[in-house]
Amino acid sequence: MALLDLFLTCPKSLEGLLAQECAELGAENVKEKVAGVECRATLEVAYRLCLWSRLANRVLLRLYTGPAETADELYDTVQWVNWQEHMQDQGTLAVDFTGSNREIRNTHFAAQRVKDAIVDQLKEKTGFRHSVDKERPSMRVNARLNRGEVVLSLDLSGSSLHQRGYRLDGAMAPLKENLAAAILIRSGWPALAKEGKPLIDPMCGSGTLLIEGALIAMDQAPGLNRSHFGFFTWKQHDFDLWREIEHEAEARASLGRSRWKGLIYGYDASGKALVAAQKNIRRAGLDKIVNVTKKELAYFVQPTHAGNLEAGLVATNPPYGERISDMPSLIHLYRHLGDRLKESFPGWQVSVFTGNGDLCHKMGLRSHKQYNMFNGALPCKLLLFAVAADSDQKERPAKPTQSTEELMRDETTWSEGGRMFANRVRKNLKNLKKWLKKEKVECYRAYDSDIPEYAVAVDVYGDHLHVQEYAPPKTIDPAKAERRLMDVLQVLPAVFDISPSNIHLKQRKRQSGRAQYEKLGKKREMMTVTEGPCKLLVNLEDYLDTGLFLDHRPIRTYIGEQSKDLRVLNLFCYTATATVHAAVGGARSTVSVDLSNTYLDWGKKNMRLNGFYGEEHEFIQADCKQWLQENTRLFDLIFMDPPTFSNSKRMKDVLDIQRDHGRMIRDAMRVVAPGGALIFSNNLRSFKMDESILEEFDVQDISKESVPTDFARNQKIHQCYEIRYFD
Repeated sequence: MALLDLFLTCPKSLEGLLAQECAELGAENVKEKVAGVECRATLEVAYRLCLWSRLANRVLLRLYTGPAETADELYDTVQWVNWQEHMQDQGTLAVDFTGSNREIRNTHFAAQRVKDAIVDQLKEKTGFRHSVDKERPSMRVNARLNRGEVVLSLDLSGSSLHQRGYRLDGAMAPLKENLAAAILIRSGWPALAKEGKPLIDPMCGSGTLLIEGALIAMDQAPGLNRSHFGFFTWKQHDFDLWREIEHEAEARASLGRSRWKGLIYGYDASGKALVAAQKNIRRAGLDKIVNVTKKELAYFVQPTHAGNLEAGLVATNPPYGERISDMPSLIHLYRHLGDRLKESFPGWQVSVFTGNGDLCHKMGLRSHKQYNMFNGALPCKLLLFAVAADSDQKERPAKPTQSTEELMRDETTWSEGGRMFANRVRKNLKNLKKWLKKEKVECYRAYDSDIPEYAVAVDVYGDHLHVQEYAPPKTIDPAKAERRLMDVLQVLPAVFDISPSNIHLKQRKRQSGRAQYEKLGKKREMMTVTEGPCKLLVNLEDYLDTGLFLDHRPIRTYIGEQSKDLRVLNLFCYTATATVHAAVGGARSTVSVDLSNTYLDWGKKNMRLNGFYGEEHEFIQADCKQWLQENTRLFDLIFMDPPTFSNSKRMKDVLDIQRDHGRMIRDAMRVVAPGGALIFSNNLRSFKMDESILEEFDVQDISKESVPTDFARNQKIHQCYEIRYFD
């Protein structure tokens, strides 16, 4: 039988496994390529690859390779294939195109050009113009352009082979079926399954790992549930040969089911995920083989209904956090997983697939093997563990299940650096204790890179923590920085006696202008805090900053104390917290100006929260710099806290505080009423006041007095001046 040239595509990092699989299924001259394998095979083996490959995405039958430097040359090369040999009479067509060069840059255009070449040739030969069907065409053509040549192939698979036909319902971020199969193969499941060993997934989600594990254990071809393959409508399809191969697979699956006596079990805390898993399991025809139950990880133990189980495989794909703010809770989840495995699964094999390998360090288990893999474009790791066997396990009374809170307080699991960090934070809290009680401060900074290796800022907002990781310099090993951050997030719940879910983590890079205000999320969860006599709204999730600059607390307090019966202007008002203090302090009227409607709305909510609704409290959306130049109203007290730099598209001009502060101060002083004052603040560390301003006005540097106790370690957090006219 003639040999066909095939190319099988697969996810990156699975090439070696796929090459081994192809050889086992009868392919010849197997060679690994990037994201795929090339080989030669008979039509029978090609069918077997489509039906039995647990790892491939597509099986491509190579037809021709030729030059394609230009679109016209591409068209001519496509014409070298006799498409009438492959296309059914009055069939439909689809073209997948990848690659580009200087002349062919648009893949959609290139696919159209290939389609035109095929359709034109067929019309000339048959008189019928074939149409396009992107969903289920009679013939799917794959064209791959590389280095001036195009490889033309027929897609024998149709839709991607990872689509087994059972998974229509998915939980959050489900694994693709072929990736799940690869995880199990790497974990040694095929050999364990032959011995009838159990497979358990404590966080099974939509059940993909369990179903793929069952298909391997049952010796069931992964493509047996598929309703369609691309070769079904191929003109050269050998129906009798295919039915023979399919019947053989059905017989093997039936025999495998009758022989299987093992246990495949899954748990998940999400009822929604379990409903999806149950539907997928039923569609796969495995509802008598695979069982799933709702259970929190804290109660994860060996199933008791099956008697004394032999040690088998625990395989799982726990969440690993798409957002950095997910990390605090995940650290304790991985820690909990490790403790449950050590306690209840001695002697078992464990495989954990994760996008964050550092989280696995919190499990307290040492991996004996690691594989670099990809979940789509996301680099991931598969870590394999062997839980130490405990011969005395059955003789000792069961250790009580530790709660998450108890786990958080187990300092014996902390690293030396973690203990050092915790001790420094505790020392800071001890030093701040009397001041916090005396001043009744609810929101404050507890730590700010006191230890250089632990470059984070920890701010307290009632019973919540806002943690900002400063991006490490390029000279620091990213892996070390990640482990230190994990240390921080592990110890903070115990130090502050809070839940990990109350920690809100952000990564802070050096910001310019209003980049610090950019939106990060969409939770829109506001939290009310108190500052002196004022109530203020903060958002700990959606923005890099929270809506409350803690270092300006003394300035806001001072404004409140000075505002009685005054006309107060707050420029670059942000969320208008200083305006609230002025209003609570008895200001006759207030005007708050900012470019952002979002923050003006936030400011209005802050004012309403404190009972201020009237027309005497005005909010203006405008470019502060331009508005100040045009304003003619007088004010008794002006607070101006501009960003260091801003180039917003809505501004008429770029703002550079070092360059522009002289003009802005003069514009503000022009509308300061007799006896009034301007409070000018900024956070540019290298800021220098214009000498001419010092000569023209009475300028008092109040930076030292305006830095609060909790920021005393960082005297350059901001600079602040009170500016008046000379008497």
